Amino acid sequence: MEKVKEAKTTKKVLKVPVETYSRVVGYFRPVQNWNKGKKEEFKMRKEFVIK
Repeated sequence: MEKVKEAKTTKKVLKVPVETYSRVVGYFRPVQNWNKGKKEEFKMRKEFVIK
């Protein structure tokens, strides 16, 4: 069997900061402005799709 050399590839990844908004009582608020407890609660939320 013949060994195949693996070619090294390098990719440049562009990272862009993203701001997440959540709807609170009829208007949208950026999640980054929330307190620590509210941010943790937001991570535990489940998304539902109603057909």
